Amino acid sequence: MALSVYADDTYAPVKLGFTVPRFDEALTFIIRMFFVVAGLIALIYLLLGALAWITSGGNKENVDKAREKIQAALIGIILIFVVLAIVGVFENILFPADSGLGITKPIKFPELIK
Repeated sequence: MALSVYADDTYAPVKLGFTVPRFDEALTFIIRMFFVVAGLIALIYLLLGALAWITSGGNKENVDKAREKIQAALIGIILIFVVLAIVGVFENILFPADSGLGITKPIKFPELIK
């Protein structure tokens, strides 16, 4: 006596309560977050340099170390703004209105099938 087992072929999609973002949307978000995090890290490093200067107690060696921290943080902030400005101009000149590199315009990958 052989038993037959039949699998249920109905498909019920799982409802997550949100839509999963497309890869190009996620990549745009990651690129923009990189610049936000880099700016926050540079500001924190600037504040640490200022705090080191305040707590140096007039010691020449500690003041020089604090000054170097502040200079490095300011150079980092300037570089972040310069890169954002160059990429923003580059995007607006060379890319179409609906796509870019993820800074001022979202990244759009070409669709093979519509």
